[in-house]
Amino acid sequence: MIRFENVWKRYPNGREAISNLSLAVERGEMVFLTGHSGAGKSTLLKLIAVIERPTRGTLMVNGQNTATMPRSKIPPFRRDIGIVFQDHKLLMDRPVYDNVGLPLVIAGVQEKEIDKRVRAALDQVGLLGRERIRPIELSTGEQQRVGIARAIVGKPSLLIADEPTGNLDPDLAVEIMNIFKRFNEVGVTVLVATHDVHLIGHYGVRRVVIEDGRVAGGEDAPPPLPSIVAVRGEAS
Repeated sequence: MIRFENVWKRYPNGREAISNLSLAVERGEMVFLTGHSGAGKSTLLKLIAVIERPTRGTLMVNGQNTATMPRSKIPPFRRDIGIVFQDHKLLMDRPVYDNVGLPLVIAGVQEKEIDKRVRAALDQVGLLGRERIRPIELSTGEQQRVGIARAIVGKPSLLIADEPTGNLDPDLAVEIMNIFKRFNEVGVTVLVATHDVHLIGHYGVRRVVIEDGRVAGGEDAPPPLPSIVAVRGEAS
């Protein structure tokens, strides 16, 4: 589903965020991206979503070469990708319903179908019944759930998340990752950038270490690690 072949990304200031990176993610796979801050994880996700373009190399996503994709093709391309941000990027002056339904409104989906999909998405993240509340009235964990509902409301085949649990306590982090895992179990390809190695061990899926813009090895899932988040409310 995703193929990086000798991809480079250099920004105008000369910083090289991705350096000769090659990586494959298969359809239906769940993968954790790890690495220190500034290693290139966020840039990698931005390249997948065509928020950024490769400087050199080939990046294929869903059979499309993102480096040569015309600008007019980017909006329909992104409709099949759900994106979850660490800082939520919610409209705080709009109710939850409007935030989740926004991608469908932009895509021109009919109102009746929007209502159906928004309620289904909120149900999947445990927020059904809170449609008219503004995000500012919700907890940080609930705001992240709204962001996930917005990301999956269009029924994407690919879900990418950049440090989605970075601002959450351990219990909430597990709840959020459980949501991603459930989507993966029904066939959605999931790619998550995270620093939480204990969380990675808890789920036992493939881990890709990014170091200085390259795949640094360690692509096999590590053995389960003792974790304070493995059992809710208990510490190891």
